[in-house]
Amino acid sequence: MQKLHLVMGGRVKDPQGLEFVDLNAIDVVGVFPDYASAEDAWRSSAQRTVDDAEMRYVIVHLHRLLEPSLPSA
Repeated sequence: MQKLHLVMGGRVKDPQGLEFVDLNAIDVVGVFPDYASAEDAWRSSAQRTVDDAEMRYVIVHLHRLLEPSLPSA
């Protein structure tokens, strides 16, 4: 089964939170077929902005949103 993951990021209001300042400025890195490739893309994007505490990149488990009844493993 394909487990899609979205990698995205942007400037957040609080470095410990996930509330983005400007949704129009969200950087959508891409959609990936597995967690490993999504994690590689996330690391690359996060590393580029490591000195900016207000920039945050995340991995969204799209497969959990699309089919919530499936086991998470």
